[in-house]
Amino acid sequence: MGMQNRSSSRWSIVLAGGDGARLQPSIQKWLGYPLPKQYCTFTGTRSMLQHTWGRANRIVRPRHKVTVMGSTHQHQSIAHCPGHSEEGTLLFQPRNCDTAPGVFLPLTYVHAWDPQSVVVIFPSDHFIFPEAHFVETVRRAIRAAELWRDRMILLGVRPTHLELDYGWIVPGGIAGWSEGSCIRHLQEFVEKPQSLEGERLMNQGALWIPLVLVAPVETLWNAGWDCVPAVMERLSYLEHSIGTPAESAVLQTIYRDMPTTTFLVRSCSRLPGD
Repeated sequence: MGMQNRSSSRWSIVLAGGDGARLQPSIQKWLGYPLPKQYCTFTGTRSMLQHTWGRANRIVRPRHKVTVMGSTHQHQSIAHCPGHSEEGTLLFQPRNCDTAPGVFLPLTYVHAWDPQSVVVIFPSDHFIFPEAHFVETVRRAIRAAELWRDRMILLGVRPTHLELDYGWIVPGGIAGWSEGSCIRHLQEFVEKPQSLEGERLMNQGALWIPLVLVAPVETLWNAGWDCVPAVMERLSYLEHSIGTPAESAVLQTIYRDMPTTTFLVRSCSRLPGD
């Protein structure tokens, strides 16, 4: 069974649908016009989104990449796409309904195309250096998810300082091992702790949450039904129309009353952390 799981397909989902409201004043002052941070070039010659695409392409096949963007981002997408197969699939949300629809809209397409695969979710606004260690960590997480088909792997980052604007996780007991990597259960989630609580977390060895998630597609799909059933009910209509002439119209229709809600990983059961 292990060898069979190892041969499963692998996909990536890149989340680029946010408008980056928190940084907009700084970006407006810097550039002279508003621009979501994922489209900004802070280092080198590539934007944060292009860096994310590059990392994703090192981990899964470039054509197995689905990027979700905002409907108002189409101009930026033209400027950022290389114009060949490495861009993968671009999806434009009719409107931004927060992270739950942002995650499960692209997952709907992967579920329709390749339901037995494993998927990696990448936010598009992370600065990661050096990349080699990160890429290898994600690869190990994929291999673990291929072996443990009922589990999801959430990556954590060891903190360098007390950061109160991040989400934190406290690792629990050992769930198992994968190629020398220890996979732990999640003991506690804390979203944007207060100062004293943040110090407690640091002392407990808690980790920052970069929201990089690795999971078998079916496991994450089922978690969506457990956590955000109203979102999944609408997306199930879309899944049946993918590849048909009705697809675009159905997408527009389901977003007319799509709930605006956050996908909280901590609300989903059976989730070990790394």
